[in-house]
Amino acid sequence: MAALTLQSAVQGAPDAVAVVVPGRSQTLTVTYRDLVSQVAAFQQKLAAVGIARGSPVSIATVNSYEFIVSFLAASWQRGIAAPLNPAYKQDEFEFYIDDVKTAIILVPRGAYQSGSPAVKAAQKFNAAIAECYWDAATGEVALDIKELGQLQGQPRQPLLKPAPEDTALILHTSGTTSRPKVVPLSHRNLTRTMRNIQQTYQLTAADRTMLVMPLFHVHGLVCGLLAPLLSGGSMVVPSKFSAKEFWQDFIAHKATWYTAVPTIHQILLKNPTPNPLPPIRFIRSCSSPLSPTVFHALEATYKAPVLEAYAMTEAAHQMTSNPLPPAKRKPGTVGLGQGVEVVILNDAGDAVAPGGEGEICIRGENVTSGYLNNAEANQGAFTRSGYFRTGDQGKLDEDGYVVITGRIKELINKGGEKISPIELDNVLTRHPAVSEAVSFAIPDEMYGQDIGIAVVLKSGQTLGQDALRAWVEGKLAKFKVPKKVYFTDVMPKTATGKIQRRIVAEAMQKQESRSKL
Repeated sequence: MAALTLQSAVQGAPDAVAVVVPGRSQTLTVTYRDLVSQVAAFQQKLAAVGIARGSPVSIATVNSYEFIVSFLAASWQRGIAAPLNPAYKQDEFEFYIDDVKTAIILVPRGAYQSGSPAVKAAQKFNAAIAECYWDAATGEVALDIKELGQLQGQPRQPLLKPAPEDTALILHTSGTTSRPKVVPLSHRNLTRTMRNIQQTYQLTAADRTMLVMPLFHVHGLVCGLLAPLLSGGSMVVPSKFSAKEFWQDFIAHKATWYTAVPTIHQILLKNPTPNPLPPIRFIRSCSSPLSPTVFHALEATYKAPVLEAYAMTEAAHQMTSNPLPPAKRKPGTVGLGQGVEVVILNDAGDAVAPGGEGEICIRGENVTSGYLNNAEANQGAFTRSGYFRTGDQGKLDEDGYVVITGRIKELINKGGEKISPIELDNVLTRHPAVSEAVSFAIPDEMYGQDIGIAVVLKSGQTLGQDALRAWVEGKLAKFKVPKKVYFTDVMPKTATGKIQRRIVAEAMQKQESRSKL
């Protein structure tokens, strides 16, 4: 549990740095002793307004020290942290606040007076509203209650201690194929993943990560925040990712590693490389497929091992990862199971022969016990033997490394030929003029489905549809050549930089429809 993790760290090295928040005028540096003290103080504030076991605490702030303190304090008080993207519109806030039955929402200073979308949504569902911010004058994170809402009249609660099976965190799935589902993660789930990540990357107190993934997402929250705390290490926490400031902060605050989505890696590669290079122990990539082209470019540019991992919200983030040197790391794979059992099953739920394709399924202490209030989804999510079905198609190579060949629902079925969009993406990004490429199914009268691709060209490059199709035909079987090429300046992505094929496909087809008007 995060509470025990921090207590252990503060006993071992109370004056060690835990969190660094860069500032252009002043940097906030927090020791483990101060972090534990401030989390305990914030827990008292939550208890005073009635937060108790099972109370959902929505946090709608950017990456910040106040996010870290409020998240940990909510879990210490046996509440349920429910982080939300602060950039949501009011309708989006309303959906999530209603769906999790938020007891209190924490917003940035000034949000109440300005009537931010989060505040308006909370008022609609009678959730308590509090501004949450670092108060340098008191040396604490403030909890400035603006409306008590449903907490009005609630008695002060005693200070509680979490149990392993308590739900610590609830997050929603990305909803790529259906309505977003609520994933409850217990303290046991999170602690298991924290240990798995620590062991995978051999994290120690000497390590400091550059935390650029948003904390409202499981990637940043578990790998960027919780796993380093378990190791007694530290983190640099800018409010947002900035390519211009990334290496400045990385070097100034002596970071040793970072984890990010491929989009961030590609942005960094397009920006000036620091000279001299800082020592980088490793670079981790997760949450979206990393093309071998970008893998090799990262290693060549930053002289550090690149370790691609595979994760899902339902598994409290990490499931597999490529290992550190001197063990083998393989571009195009997501590595070996890390503290989880990985199997490849066919439609009947039986293990396939070595090298055969099927659904990637996992089992482990980090996996959620099931979606919240969704019996139908739970029935289809687990096999009879208790494996969680990831929905990804893949195989194990000769060394047991996992190769993902596509989302089962995203495979392109062209007249019975099953085509992996990930394979196409990786080939397309090898073209010297292509910066990004995403493949997806488009309707076709003859085949049922055919192949569409969205392409972003590198700056200053030109390329025609026919020329690109001819180039692909020289690399792949003819049935894998795309029927339609959509050129775009910007690839649609989620707030965490993840590409969702369904959204890209819809955006490209809308773009085409508008151009015909």
